[in-house]
Amino acid sequence: MGYKTKIQLIKRTASEQWYVNFPAAVAQAIEFEKGEEVEWIIDDHQNIVLRRDDKAVAALKKKLKTKK
Repeated sequence: MGYKTKIQLIKRTASEQWYVNFPAAVAQAIEFEKGEEVEWIIDDHQNIVLRRDDKAVAALKKKLKTKK
């Protein structure tokens, strides 16, 4: 199931910022943490990849094991 999201642009005198908001269901499914840093990788003009730090993935896997 996909979630449509609008891209937002804030233009200022000397700069511009682009925003992509994740729907809550997507952020919860990914199990984002507040303040977590991620890396965007441009695959091609149709796909981008969101990559987490190895430490964040290891912590998530450890968390999932303890839930069982």
